[in-house]
Amino acid sequence: MSAPLTLRDVHAGVAPAWWPPAPGWWMLFAALLVVVTALAWWRWRKRRRHAAILHVFDMAIDGAGTPSQQIAAMSELLRRAARIQDPAADRMEGDAWLRFLDEGMPQPVFNAGAGALLLEGGFRADASVEQANALRALARERYLRWMQAK
Repeated sequence: MSAPLTLRDVHAGVAPAWWPPAPGWWMLFAALLVVVTALAWWRWRKRRRHAAILHVFDMAIDGAGTPSQQIAAMSELLRRAARIQDPAADRMEGDAWLRFLDEGMPQPVFNAGAGALLLEGGFRADASVEQANALRALARERYLRWMQAK
């Protein structure tokens, strides 16, 4: 007969090393890198578009000489941008145009504020620089909102 076998206790295995990670971790890292890169590119593109829109607006207004010419340029830019919201918006007149400009604004600034200068300011020789600058801030904000909605 043979000698009885001596049994020994089970030994715990060696814990796996933390480096290099398993392939699943590499795939997760690559997916996160793609997402972060895409978001960064999207934000960069959005900022660049925002700056380009404002540059177009500012160059058109700065290119106009007198305050009345600046007001006329603002009106033209706003009418072009309004077509994004409503294709017939560029043909609106008077209070309907001012109400359309006020849609979506926190408070009515075109119908009941400095924005009312858009109606006749481009034809007035007595338009002041201060009036044009006040209107510019309002028109710039509205133009930017409409152009970014595109």
